Amino acid sequence: MTGRFPIEDVSPCVECRRYPAKAVVGELVPIAATVYREGHAALGCDVVWHGPDGRTRPFTRMAATGFGLDRWHATIIPDAVGSWAFAVEAFDDPYLTWRDAVRKKLDAGQGTDDLAADLIEGGQILEEALAGVPAEAHRRIEGACAALADTRIPLFARVSPALDLAGVLWRYPVRRLISRSEEYQLWVDRPRALFSAWYEFFPRSEGVPVPAPGEPARHGTFATATARLPGVAAMGFDVLYLPPIHPIGRVNRKGRNSALVAGPDDVGSPWAIGAAEGGHDAIHPELGTEQDFRDFIAAAREVGLEVAMDLALQTAPDHPWATEHPEWFTHRPDGSIAYAENPPKKYQDIYPLNFDNDPAGIRAEVLRIVLHWVGLGVHAFRVDNPHTKPLDFWHWLIGEVRRVEPGVLFLAEAFTRPAVMHGLGKVGFTQSYTYFTWRTTAAELREYCEELVGTADFMRPNFWPNTPDILHETLQHGGPPMFKIRAVLASMLAPSWGMYAGYELFEHEARPGAEEYLDNEKFQLRPRDWAGEEAAGRSLAGFITLLNTIRRNNPALHWLRNLRFHEVDNDALLCWSKRDPATGNTVLVACTLDAANTQWGNVTLDLPALGLDWQDRFAVRDELTGITYDWGQRNIVGLDPYVQPAHIFTVHHRGEV
Repeated sequence: MTGRFPIEDVSPCVECRRYPAKAVVGELVPIAATVYREGHAALGCDVVWHGPDGRTRPFTRMAATGFGLDRWHATIIPDAVGSWAFAVEAFDDPYLTWRDAVRKKLDAGQGTDDLAADLIEGGQILEEALAGVPAEAHRRIEGACAALADTRIPLFARVSPALDLAGVLWRYPVRRLISRSEEYQLWVDRPRALFSAWYEFFPRSEGVPVPAPGEPARHGTFATATARLPGVAAMGFDVLYLPPIHPIGRVNRKGRNSALVAGPDDVGSPWAIGAAEGGHDAIHPELGTEQDFRDFIAAAREVGLEVAMDLALQTAPDHPWATEHPEWFTHRPDGSIAYAENPPKKYQDIYPLNFDNDPAGIRAEVLRIVLHWVGLGVHAFRVDNPHTKPLDFWHWLIGEVRRVEPGVLFLAEAFTRPAVMHGLGKVGFTQSYTYFTWRTTAAELREYCEELVGTADFMRPNFWPNTPDILHETLQHGGPPMFKIRAVLASMLAPSWGMYAGYELFEHEARPGAEEYLDNEKFQLRPRDWAGEEAAGRSLAGFITLLNTIRRNNPALHWLRNLRFHEVDNDALLCWSKRDPATGNTVLVACTLDAANTQWGNVTLDLPALGLDWQDRFAVRDELTGITYDWGQRNIVGLDPYVQPAHIFTVHHRGEV
């Protein structure tokens, strides 16, 4: 800091400015600082900021909040992707000091003689102000100067025009003794980095007919999988995530349900990357060619879907790297390469990389691979197990990719310790998987979501109720109502959410004793009769479509920092709201966590969080049913999981709906 006044505890600040804080284009980014001065003279604060083009934006005035706390706040709204920077400036505000003193003297009944010096000083300050205000304000300020100097008119008439300039001189203050904080970095992503709906499917299972009993399944291709794209887009998803599309190793290939010995027709795990046909920059021959993949991306784009690829930095034993770069792996005492283990699990079909052996070579190769796919039109990556690789590697890689294409997104698949998940966010990961899947009570969900709001400067959550690896016991045993409940929670609590194919068909059979799907698609083809299941009423696709439609239509659901919880006297119910300050759009949700029984509860709302006064009555429209209710601070809610497990209300003034 340089200057006269202390500027402390500036936020957002990540690891003492070691890493940039996060935001997206159009987001209201809260800036705060503790700023104070000696004595009683007025202090002013503002945010000075500039974007990736280097152009300084008009400063944003900060306001003090909390009497005597000296904490100042403002919001800025970045409008471009890239690296931004901001600083907080503090200054002596002579106009506010003068205005406050004059008002106190007038209130005390002092007259013209008592205010003689103040009248002269006020004119001098306004003369100084002329240099910093726009031309359209000059006439007002010049008129106020003339009034202060006019001895023919009463005292109140002399000072009133100057006192009325508070609004103009708040926006264009006279600034003396300017002090400036250090500069703080802010990385701004495109909006999809914060607000997105992901859908995962395996192209090899898509677009091929469901085999008749006893017949083998046919391997899908990019061409056949294109037929599924309109159905995914119709449900309102905007990112289609594909598991690895590379050649799959044959050495130690796993069979169905992770069997150690594969049959002759077993397709293997896509995460066992690499074979004679190539490695991470190659496409599995049975999926198609590079041109087929380009066509698939184009077809997805036509229906509003962005294709995200999997980035899994590991290999099958027969990956070309195993022979061309054996130094990139860990070797056992007998000279063999160590396969991956997560005791008691063993992954004999996968070799992990050793990033301490030839780190420069590994870095160069991984960057080449990522930029290869970026060049083919992939601008989003789901990164497999990033917590098992060095964080300084990710910091470097993400930074290098952003130099070439700033809009590339990285989703961390990191179900690990909180500090590591936070660290991945700090070094640059755009989004992260979370513990949402295992938070099943109202208290757990509230505590966890409030924690996530508190880390919004560096970690953005993406809520998934299921993945190919994870089928939580609530879905195994909760029936269709629980599938609805978890979808509501994921899509309405977090601005980004996702689901793995089959969720909409209520797939819930688990491998005995495990939190994994039986007949796991990771190890076998799993074609589905989407149209037939929907026609038979065994699909959640319509409900998912409605949830994503509500999300798109309500800006309040596009943000994370605005999440607020409300009190309910039943632990089986959860109530929360989100409000968009820019539009006033407000969404209020009440959801049951009980998939078997109707639950009733008394809801007590924090009305100011909804943009209302404590005594207000207002209308809430349920976007799931179209029914409107009259609500106030205290309300009764009853939710039947089989009929309607949640209310998703938009909040309106009475008479608006």
